[in-house]
Amino acid sequence: MQNDAYKREYTREFVSRWDRLIGWDSRAEGENGFFERILRRHDCKQVADIAAGTGFHAIRLAHAGFETTASDGSEAMIRQTEQNAEDMDVALADAKVVDWRELDTAFGANRFDALVCLGNAFTHLFDEEARTKALDSMRTVLRPGGLLIIDHRNYDKILDNGYSSKRKFYYVGNGVDARPAIIQDDLVKFEYSYPDGNKFHLSLFPLRRHYMQKLLDDAGFTSVTTYGDFEQNFEPDEVDFFQQIAVKPRH
Repeated sequence: MQNDAYKREYTREFVSRWDRLIGWDSRAEGENGFFERILRRHDCKQVADIAAGTGFHAIRLAHAGFETTASDGSEAMIRQTEQNAEDMDVALADAKVVDWRELDTAFGANRFDALVCLGNAFTHLFDEEARTKALDSMRTVLRPGGLLIIDHRNYDKILDNGYSSKRKFYYVGNGVDARPAIIQDDLVKFEYSYPDGNKFHLSLFPLRRHYMQKLLDDAGFTSVTTYGDFEQNFEPDEVDFFQQIAVKPRH
């Protein structure tokens, strides 16, 4: 599986329907200001949403007063982010198409106080070398003491016990169904079904929680803290998503 398969899967038609899948109001209610609180607690001001999608988090963070840059590997997604920001009268510091492995080239070193890579996006990378290079690039563009906030589905639960979802936090749009059509150790292929009968697919690598923590450790991040569905105390078999927060050392 190529690491850029998502560029083909995020068709213009699928991107045009993405906001309906997310359900902005319901998702905001489920998150309940989690990311804003974390960023403020660490006195972050300049933030990059590096998996911007159609702009949900970038626009919310900008609206909350953070100087927010949006980037995504999909040009269709960034164009939709720009349109959504304009429609909502929210000013982003920048919006550009950038592959994670090239963040340092696009933005330079020590550029941001925090990076957010959300929406299960990191699972688009299918080989370890690409994941390592992406995390190295993320670490480079962060200032010393900066935060990387990254999330992914609870693939441990999916691989070990099969798929289930509370449909409370992510992908909570009305009438849109998201569930895996294929579950393998090296591939989970999600199918997104819309009320009009249209179906779209995303090929994702099932990151296990402790493997993701090891990747962050190996990339030189410290103080890795894991939340389950936005709670620090959680039952690993019961949560739908993990949020992992890591720090770039100051020295």
